[in-house]
Amino acid sequence: MNAFHPYLVDRRLGIARTVVWTVLGIMVLAFFRTQILGHGKYQLQSETNRLRPIPLPAPRGVIYDRNGHVMAENVPGYTVSLLPGPEASLRATLARIASIANIDSAAIERALQRVRRAPYQPALVLSDAPFHVVSALEERRVAIPGLLIQAEPKRSYPDSAVAQLVGYVAEVTEAERTAKFAKVRLGGLVGKDGLELEYDSLLRGDEGLRFVEVNARGQMVREAAAAANLSPVPGTDLHTTIDLDLQQYIARSFPPGQRGAVLALNPNTGEVLALYSAPTFNPNAFVSGISPAYWRTLSESPSTPLLDRAIKARYPPGSTWKLAVAAMGLKRGIVGPRSHMPIPCRGGLQFGNRFFRCWNARGHGDLTLTEAIAQSCDVYFYQLGIKLGVSSLLEDANDWGFRGRTGIDLPGEIPSEFPTGPEYYDRLYGPRRWTSAVALNLAIGQGENAQTLIQMVRLYQQLASDGRMRTPFVVRQTGTRSQHASLDLSPDQLATLRRAMIAVVEQGTARGSRLANLTIAGKTGTAQNPHGLDHGWFIAFAPADKPEVVVGAIIEFARHGTSVAPLVSRAIAHYLGIDERTAATLQVTVPNDSAPAPFPMPVIPDSVRPDFTRPDSTRPDSTRPVIPDSAVTRPPTR
Repeated sequence: MNAFHPYLVDRRLGIARTVVWTVLGIMVLAFFRTQILGHGKYQLQSETNRLRPIPLPAPRGVIYDRNGHVMAENVPGYTVSLLPGPEASLRATLARIASIANIDSAAIERALQRVRRAPYQPALVLSDAPFHVVSALEERRVAIPGLLIQAEPKRSYPDSAVAQLVGYVAEVTEAERTAKFAKVRLGGLVGKDGLELEYDSLLRGDEGLRFVEVNARGQMVREAAAAANLSPVPGTDLHTTIDLDLQQYIARSFPPGQRGAVLALNPNTGEVLALYSAPTFNPNAFVSGISPAYWRTLSESPSTPLLDRAIKARYPPGSTWKLAVAAMGLKRGIVGPRSHMPIPCRGGLQFGNRFFRCWNARGHGDLTLTEAIAQSCDVYFYQLGIKLGVSSLLEDANDWGFRGRTGIDLPGEIPSEFPTGPEYYDRLYGPRRWTSAVALNLAIGQGENAQTLIQMVRLYQQLASDGRMRTPFVVRQTGTRSQHASLDLSPDQLATLRRAMIAVVEQGTARGSRLANLTIAGKTGTAQNPHGLDHGWFIAFAPADKPEVVVGAIIEFARHGTSVAPLVSRAIAHYLGIDERTAATLQVTVPNDSAPAPFPMPVIPDSVRPDFTRPDSTRPDSTRPVIPDSAVTRPPTR
């Protein structure tokens, strides 16, 4: 049959027609899938090639003090970034920028590391570019592909006096994103310490987003349509209980070059009025990326300026602890305001084969509880500790929270240290290898006892109020703050301790800090320090008859608490608005190894006047009792 026979031609035509229609059908389906079903996907891919997303940081909330003064704010700043691209191209571009912005090789490597960690985000080159650098880069924008300069809010801290309290912000790390900042992009700023960290979720706000159009070389052509942008949501402002004026006054008054902390509370509410730690640092240095040199200065300094000594450092409380022991004795009915001890103070107490000294080598003689607190007599409290016994000392101290945290709304507060019970000494010394002699050290604030400043100030907050514990707080609360343990003292017993503390300031170890027209109640303390000179404590409140503020201070290597007392008294006077020229501090130095000089009876209001009237009774015998050997001997404190 001929190959061109009509039958064969028609057959081949049918096959060709089928193939053509099949191909056309496939093409129609492919076009339908691409144009209709896959429209969104391919449009997004096209837009992605053309547009670059640029994060818009949200302004952080402003932090205010109780009077509306700014402690942390935002100021205008400029950032310089590069749009994503091949690393080789970015390295060449960074080399051009380095010659203009004067950045070193380490800064270039940091920018490239950001690219590797987040390849689809702009690589930050300068987080706080000076205006002259911004101007120079703008002039050369055509020669620098992918250059992105934008104005962003920059965190600013007007006063370094609140550095440890407010904290600072810095770039989030990968570890932090994994742990608690999962929603924060790499390169974003988060709070690193203080209020900035504690309330970061409120202060941070929500970032926005804008898009820019780029050409094939990665150079920005123009802004995308405004409708495509997402505006940032500013963070919530934070209103604190801090009195910035008091905080600044304490910072100015703190001894230059010394280490320590000062804390002021409202005893009736628990509001923190001031929290100052020395030495301080410049939190602004962290905002734009801290320089290696300054970081070494901070991290290697023996004074540890980044440490908040009010809540993150423990010290033996020294004689400030004697108020806790006195409260235990009153609560258990062991002593009263006019109670004497069996042995008068003659410079020390023989306990078994050891002699426990008093800070006054000449002795204080026969004292009542009120007088013993005023003169900070170690011998009196040695004997009170023995009367209480180790179990009672440990039980009350643990019930009152001296082995935990106060719960202040600041990050990093460390718990105080105190034995949990007698079994602690079984583990430390072995079963039945210790005696009740450990009570002597505990009674004067030494031994196995290390407290934070905020923990000790909270004790005095209870003494200054109704005996109930208030949780300290820095940010104003909408609800009622929780109230926990109480000292379980009657109003008369609280008044007894207040009268004794007035006597401390008016005629005792802190009389060098008394003011002419203000009655202050307080207690000094000298804490033995195995690493150098003794630490000095002073905690006080005023007015003594109706306290409005309690202020505590710890100064490292201050030798004794008498040198710390004037700082606290002046801070109290400043807060209460008393003119220091009319309330002149009477400066009296009490040497560490001498007895206080004689002094006249102060003029004190009847409602808070100490009662030194002694009952008619036979004077205690001076014979030393036979008491078992002590397991530990600690130097005395004042």
